[in-house]
Amino acid sequence: MKLLVGLGNPGAKYAGNRHNIGFMAVDRIAADHSFGPWKPAFKGEVAEGRLGDEKVLVLKPGTFMNLSGQSVQAVMAFYKLALGDITVFHDELDLAPGKCRIKQGGGHAGHNGLRSISGTVGEGYGRVRLGIGHPGHKDAVAAYVLHDFAKADQDWLEDLLRGLSDGAAHLAAGDGQKFMNAVALRVAPPRSSDKARPETKREPKSDAQPEAKPAPAAEEPDNRSPMQKLLDRFR
Repeated sequence: MKLLVGLGNPGAKYAGNRHNIGFMAVDRIAADHSFGPWKPAFKGEVAEGRLGDEKVLVLKPGTFMNLSGQSVQAVMAFYKLALGDITVFHDELDLAPGKCRIKQGGGHAGHNGLRSISGTVGEGYGRVRLGIGHPGHKDAVAAYVLHDFAKADQDWLEDLLRGLSDGAAHLAAGDGQKFMNAVALRVAPPRSSDKARPETKREPKSDAQPEAKPAPAAEEPDNRSPMQKLLDRFR
């Protein structure tokens, strides 16, 4: 079994927050792939289903972000999962809005949800980093992540969530490259090549050669004697 964890804070108050994009991701995956209903368990909510050939459990910790590790640890202990079976979806300040990156293991970079999970079960789990951008100053981070996405964000957010769902089966199978390709097809689709580029008109080259200028006529030789030439000047 594989475990997909979405990070966020429980309750309607936080549902649309940037910090809850992890919840949004697993909600979309569970809905699009016909998972079973969400049920309360393991200090959170879980739903079961399949992604390709893999049996998958999706988890939304209900412990609030700072204690996410408690919920993850409870699932791991019950199903006897290894860290390599776990992938966590979380918001990422250091990525531009709509960007997605995957990573195996590593530090928490100040993210409180990752900090809790790493401190409870270890650092070797997979991560799907979902870019939300940075407010520009560290003092503004708390208010920024706990604020709802703006209306202007809805288009890229929808594309990103659809891409995550499209590639979920590849992620569960361990094929990170195919997963990223599926996301990219949604967030940065290839441009249409149906329209041909306009051709630059050029004047046709002529095979005719420029007309040759006639050569100057040759002068007749002057056979007069020096005396004759002198006399002719005074006539």
